[in-house]
Amino acid sequence: MVEIDNKDGFIPKHGGYHNLIAYQKAEIIYDGTVYFTKRFFGKYDRTIDQMVQAARSGKQNIAEASMASATSKETEIKLTNVARASLEELKIDYEDFLRTNKLPLWDKDHRLVARLRELNKIPNSNYDTFKKAIENESPEICANSMIGLIKVVNYLLNHQIKALETAFVNEGGLRERMTKARINKRNQGQK
Repeated sequence: MVEIDNKDGFIPKHGGYHNLIAYQKAEIIYDGTVYFTKRFFGKYDRTIDQMVQAARSGKQNIAEASMASATSKETEIKLTNVARASLEELKIDYEDFLRTNKLPLWDKDHRLVARLRELNKIPNSNYDTFKKAIENESPEICANSMIGLIKVVNYLLNHQIKALETAFVNEGGLRERMTKARINKRNQGQK
């Protein structure tokens, strides 16, 4: 994926979502959810499709928001929020799995949560970084690891949405950039 940088125009640099930690971890969540649902649900269980689609929506909307940022900050903010909402839905599905299987939901002080925090600090982490947890023989470890990853991505998306809001207030959107570019062009012609 190439980041698009329009140096001569009013359309800002956009794309580059593969470099976003939120996107990288959302991809791990998607792959982990595909694995998890195949392993722990019956072949015809509707939950499989719902969980996989929520994971896919989280990942895809981060990418789509990044590309939409070129022409619409509003769309970028909305799609980033859709990603966050989809992942929250997925987190609830994992929590439901734990509850209905009478397995504990880890709190922030659980010893394995500390290990997840360590893994999340590894630069350029991928599925293999979390594979031992995601594919663990214990469904408790699998589900709680996925929940931990989702919490990290939603934390990052919350901060991204706040940064997008600040950027919009400070810099405006496409219309403002278009007007500014036109005025600058007109002023150059008058000199």
